[in-house]
Amino acid sequence: MFKSVLTSSILASSLLLTSGCAYKKDTALSDEYDKVQTTKQHLEVAADNQKYVTTQNTLEATITSLAAQMMQNKKMDTNKPVLITSFVRLDEFKKTTEFGRVISESLINELSNRGFNIIEFRGQMAVSINDEGEYFISRKPHEIKGSIPNTYVVVGTYSRQAGKIMLNARVIDNITGKIISSARSTYAHGVANDCMMFRDCAPARTINIVKEK
Repeated sequence: MFKSVLTSSILASSLLLTSGCAYKKDTALSDEYDKVQTTKQHLEVAADNQKYVTTQNTLEATITSLAAQMMQNKKMDTNKPVLITSFVRLDEFKKTTEFGRVISESLINELSNRGFNIIEFRGQMAVSINDEGEYFISRKPHEIKGSIPNTYVVVGTYSRQAGKIMLNARVIDNITGKIISSARSTYAHGVANDCMMFRDCAPARTINIVKEK
């Protein structure tokens, strides 16, 4: 009788241990499965973001994408003055091109139309006039105001790659240095050589003609 009860207890314990191990194994598998599914969802979102938001085939759409992404951040205070600077080369923060200036000038329009309080810090102390026209904005430091109020500053970089240009923009609080919002976009122009866009094409090769001796 005692042996029978002991045997039954051992069998029951074995079954409990076995089922407990199986339960732990099933839980671990379930956790790993959930992780995989979450990662897949993130990858799908990233793919959609790249396809529909951050990759554009025209320069106009690229600029619109940057502006729209900046607006998504709820930390943005649209009543605070915003100063927009020229986009610069990623490898040289003190150099820009007509391309970089076009991006910043276009963002002035895009962000202004979205309710941002854009300020033009390049305004002179007075309107200047010559035989060719009248002018108010300038890039000469001695002709513009020496300081600006507490603002957001929009800065941006671009990097040229084969068939595309990658752009990154940030909205920075000029007092604290905190990044308030950011955006990135890829202008997929599809041109193998974009030197015409940046006006830095190598000069045509010339052949010297000499008299045969």
